[in-house]
Amino acid sequence: MSESIGQRKSDHLTLCAEGNVAFRTTTTLFEHLRLMHNALPDLAMNDLDTTITVLGKRLRVPFLIAAMTGGTDEAARVNEALASVAETRGIAFGLGSQRAMALRPSAAASYRVRDSAPTTLVFGNLGIVQARTMPTADIRNLVDDVGADALCIHLNPAMELVQPGGDRDFRGGIDTLARLVRDLGVPVIAKETGCGLSHAVGLRLREVGVVHADVSGAGGTSWVGVETRRAEDQGDAKACALGEAFWDWGIPTAASVGLLAPLGFETLIATGGMATGLQAAKALALGAHLVGVARPMLQALRRGGEAAVHALFDQMELELRAAMLLTGSRSLEVLRDVPRVITGELAAWLTPR
Repeated sequence: MSESIGQRKSDHLTLCAEGNVAFRTTTTLFEHLRLMHNALPDLAMNDLDTTITVLGKRLRVPFLIAAMTGGTDEAARVNEALASVAETRGIAFGLGSQRAMALRPSAAASYRVRDSAPTTLVFGNLGIVQARTMPTADIRNLVDDVGADALCIHLNPAMELVQPGGDRDFRGGIDTLARLVRDLGVPVIAKETGCGLSHAVGLRLREVGVVHADVSGAGGTSWVGVETRRAEDQGDAKACALGEAFWDWGIPTAASVGLLAPLGFETLIATGGMATGLQAAKALALGAHLVGVARPMLQALRRGGEAAVHALFDQMELELRAAMLLTGSRSLEVLRDVPRVITGELAAWLTPR
C-alpha cells in the first residue's frame, strides 16, 4: 500500500505539472464578478495594507501555497522549495496528504519543512476517510511531527470514485470532523479537493463546530481528470469512462466562496483555479480570507526554480494591490465591502432557490 501511494504521489506531481488535467468547460466563474472602479481613490500604492491575521499568525499578503504533495523524495524537494518561498514572502503553506507518512513513518521527512519555514503558517493534511479510522492521538502526532499550525481534513469523494483502488465508503465524515474539532487540540480546516463546498455542506460544518474551511472549488485542476489519466495508464476502462463523465463536476470556486461567506467561518480559503492577483481580489471581495494557489506554483518551480515562483507571486501581489487601489480599498477589510456586479452563471449559483 505505501509503495502504491508513493507512485500515486509521483504521478500526481507529473500530471499536475505537465498533463492536460484542467477543467474542460467549467470555470471558476470569477469572470462573472466585476468590482466597481473608483476613479478618485484618494490613495497611494504605499498606503495599502495587505496584511491579515489568520489562526494567530500575521501574513504579509493573504496568499497560501495550497496543498500539493508529500511522501516521496521529489515531494520533499518541492515542499522544501515552496515552503522557503512562503517563509520569505510571509504567506501560508499547505502540505499534501500525510497518509503516506501515517503508513510509512520514513516518509515523514518529506513533510518536515520547519527548517525552511520556521515562522510560516503551515497546514497539515489528512483525508477524512483515513481520519475516520485513526485514533485522535495518532492524528495529533502527524500534526506535531511536522510542526503544523492546523490540520486540513480533505474531502474528495469524486476523485476517489474515479481513482483505481480508491475509497468507496464515505460514511461518518461529519462525525469525524466533530470529533476532531472537539478533541484534536489544533484548528481543523475542512477542505474539498477541486469540487467545491455547497451552502448545505457549509451549514453542516458550522453545526459541528468547524470554523475554518477551504472551498477548493472547480475551475482549475480537475482531480477527477488527474485520476482519469492515471486510470488510462493502468488500462482501467471502467474508471476512465466514469472520469470522462464527471471531469467537469463540481461547484465553481467563486460560487462556493459566495455560498459559504455568509455562514460566519473564521477562516474561508479560496482555492481552485486561482492564478492571478485580480482573481484573488475578487475572491477576497466575495468573503474569502486567504487565496490558495497550487498548480501554477508547481509549474513555475519546475520551469525556473524558486526565482520563477517569486516572480509569479510578485505579479499576483502587484495585481492585488492594483485592484485595491482602483476600488479605493486601503485595506483588505475595505475590499470586502466594495460595490460589485455579479452576472451570468455566478448570479444563478448565488440566487437562493
